[in-house]
Amino acid sequence: MTEKQKIVTFGCRLNAFESQVMRDNMEAAGLDDTILFNTCAVTAEAERQARQAIRRARRERPEARIIVTGCAAQIDPKRFAAMDEVDLVLGNAEKMQPDAFTNLGSEPVRVNDIMEVKETAGHLITGLEDRARAFVQVQNGCDHRCTFCIIPYGRGNSRSVPMGVVVDQIRELVAAGYKEVVLTGVDITSYGPDLPGQPSLGQLVRRLLKQIPELPRLRLSSIDSVEIDDHLIRAIAEEERLMPHLHLSLQSGSDMILKRMKRRHSRADAIAFCRQARELRPDIAFGADIIAGFPTETDEMFKDSLRLVEECELTWLHVFPYSARPGTPAARMPQHPKSLCKERAAQLRQAGSSAETKFFNAAIGSEATIVVEQGARGRTEQFAPVILNQPAPEGSLLQVAITGVKDKSLEAHPIGAHAI
Repeated sequence: MTEKQKIVTFGCRLNAFESQVMRDNMEAAGLDDTILFNTCAVTAEAERQARQAIRRARRERPEARIIVTGCAAQIDPKRFAAMDEVDLVLGNAEKMQPDAFTNLGSEPVRVNDIMEVKETAGHLITGLEDRARAFVQVQNGCDHRCTFCIIPYGRGNSRSVPMGVVVDQIRELVAAGYKEVVLTGVDITSYGPDLPGQPSLGQLVRRLLKQIPELPRLRLSSIDSVEIDDHLIRAIAEEERLMPHLHLSLQSGSDMILKRMKRRHSRADAIAFCRQARELRPDIAFGADIIAGFPTETDEMFKDSLRLVEECELTWLHVFPYSARPGTPAARMPQHPKSLCKERAAQLRQAGSSAETKFFNAAIGSEATIVVEQGARGRTEQFAPVILNQPAPEGSLLQVAITGVKDKSLEAHPIGAHAI
């Protein structure tokens, strides 16, 4: 990407993946003096930050063309089009079209009904700025309607990338030198019902590992434990190349709040799944998304979420203070003061910090294999961050000994002289 081209990405891993696809398409189109904002709509704060960044970019580069896309732009295109700083608004489907940037035209808004999109094409990234791991989109959209979530209206209904396309893409990435691949999407555990034969995510995982034996490590992005199929359970138990790290979309530890969120699992379901997965794979580590201060959440209901961290042995927490999204059912429920949501979020983050410290201390004296990232850093199989005591080739697999803890990371040194 040239100095005059810039992409600013907000939000999830899928957005980051799509920004890489758009980067390639922008370069192919030869766009000059263009700034693209790939927005997020998961919270009102994410939208506010995007609008603030757009205004700042216009002040800093008054002659640049500013394009806005992503979930916030898809859901409320008129709001972004009304900004004096914005030249073009692209929808989430339009932004991924190969010719999206070859003929920009004079139309200020190109956003169609995302619910009409029936397929998700496989997009291969030709080059990644981070050589440590590659992300492959296997699914987009969501068929569920959680009461707090606006994302289905930005992404559309669930649709899957055919298995053969995913296999071919990962083969290319492995041939290009990537040692770790992450399967990503909006709701990847809903993979497959729209494809011939209705394959499941577990069947996709097992096929990938069988047909690409040269792939050292496969990882999953956020999953919904209630949707996990028997094939994926078997893969967790039997496939060493499937990394022992699962990030769960839990959202709450209270059955009443889960019901009001319109989630499909109970507190007992979450605990049972984590127990089963740990029995099958004793070295597994769990991350989780949890919302603090959901409407009507009492102190006791919140304590259920705090207790869930310990009962599920969660290690990596993504905590979100509840933020009302206009147009969602939860926004019409009785709201808590923002200060209470922030206070409860702080308590959850403290619980998460304690869980991390426990995990780090238990790892001292053990060995791990990491994928080396920039700056002599890396990630273990359980996705724990590692700081190396010496440089190593970026993107390589390296066996290390864990010697200590520093700055919320494990300290380590290589075992032997060469990377794997």
